[in-house]
Amino acid sequence: MSKRQRKSELKSTLWFMPFWYIVGAIGLSAFTFYLDYVVDVGLYLPPAIGFSGQTLQVLLSALVGGVLTLSAFTINSLLVALTTFSGQFSSKMLVNFVSDRATQHVLGIFNGSFIYVLLNFLYVTHEEEEYIVATPVLSILTAITAAVTFIYFINHTTTWMQVHNISFNMNAKSKQVQHSLEKELKPYHMEKEIEVEALPDESEGKVIKTRQSGYLQVADFSRLIKQAESDDILLRFDVRIGEFVLEGTPLLTYWESGKTVNPDSYYKSIEIGVKQTEIQDLEYGLIKLAEVAIKALGHNDPLTVTNTIHQIADLLKSIGQSTDFSPYLFDEEEELRVILNRKDFRYYLHKGFASIREYADQNSAVMTELLTMIKVLSKTVDEGYHNDLWEFARQTILGFDNDSMYENDCLYMLEQLSELSKQTGHEKDYLFLLEYMLKRVSSKSATEESASL
Repeated sequence: MSKRQRKSELKSTLWFMPFWYIVGAIGLSAFTFYLDYVVDVGLYLPPAIGFSGQTLQVLLSALVGGVLTLSAFTINSLLVALTTFSGQFSSKMLVNFVSDRATQHVLGIFNGSFIYVLLNFLYVTHEEEEYIVATPVLSILTAITAAVTFIYFINHTTTWMQVHNISFNMNAKSKQVQHSLEKELKPYHMEKEIEVEALPDESEGKVIKTRQSGYLQVADFSRLIKQAESDDILLRFDVRIGEFVLEGTPLLTYWESGKTVNPDSYYKSIEIGVKQTEIQDLEYGLIKLAEVAIKALGHNDPLTVTNTIHQIADLLKSIGQSTDFSPYLFDEEEELRVILNRKDFRYYLHKGFASIREYADQNSAVMTELLTMIKVLSKTVDEGYHNDLWEFARQTILGFDNDSMYENDCLYMLEQLSELSKQTGHEKDYLFLLEYMLKRVSSKSATEESASL
């Protein structure tokens, strides 16, 4: 497992953050022991805030039970939240909630508080003449912190579960993936035109095949470029990041210049696992958002569908405005070393909206919202993507069963199409779709009128 992937896996588990809180609790407990039994800080403070050993034992036993009870309630709330996310939205969202920093900090505070109070309980004696100050004061403050944290966690859970926050957080996570990938590849992109005809002949390339089945999760592009430069070869990815491959599937194709190439050095730079991850896979973020919308369609939740469509459109806008879509990566000597297997904007547009369009099942409100977002996208992305946007809208209309649509719904859809056609320069195509839709709606109206007579 690569260092980057290991870091991502640690962040997506509930072990990492609570572990450091427990370490901190042990250190704080040792410091408390030092204040009370080495420095004897009680000698320098008013007697009113101190406790005898026996009284402190009673206090700490109550605090241990109280903090443990709060932890149990927190875990129960967490399980309810995870069950709700999995059933109502998407099982893929569980990782998002668990890896959320607020969730991990809350669990860390509860675990740390319990360990701290428990350790304090262990070394307090029953001697009446014993006068202790730091231990009761810090233990009470710790219990108060745990109680306030419990309130915060309930508020955090209910807030996180709201539709707009769910889709926004997923969108923000996908944008982070995109920006991270762009930052990683930026040093290897150049303002250099590559002619397809100038690339090596396909028949001269040698293939590196996968040794196991799974998802292509991560590729260390910096290491691959340095290795390709050392071997003086041109390397091409035959699969995309996030794509599922079977054992023996062509993974990389390389063209050598006479040096002997060791394929093992390239396997070390690529990670294949049993699940998809968002470390470098932008498509996975789109799929998760689309799955939330599809689940909402099944639960007859139009607000969630609409909000998710908005977030998908925002993510597509970010993809469309990206300037680093070039699949060609160069070394420091400006020699082409790696060719990525990357999809264009049209592919991401289809991945984001096509499945929602399919599962909408002739829902005119959802179709209208899709067309509205496509129209908005046409105003923000580069003109080179206008044909892709119009073509998607055209196919959406032609695949829609207009016989079951009301006239007002038809007019709303035509309004969005009209603006989209003007923005993308397809006014003539719009006239055909206008005639097509009005004819179907008029035919329906005539049929209904005949039936009423």
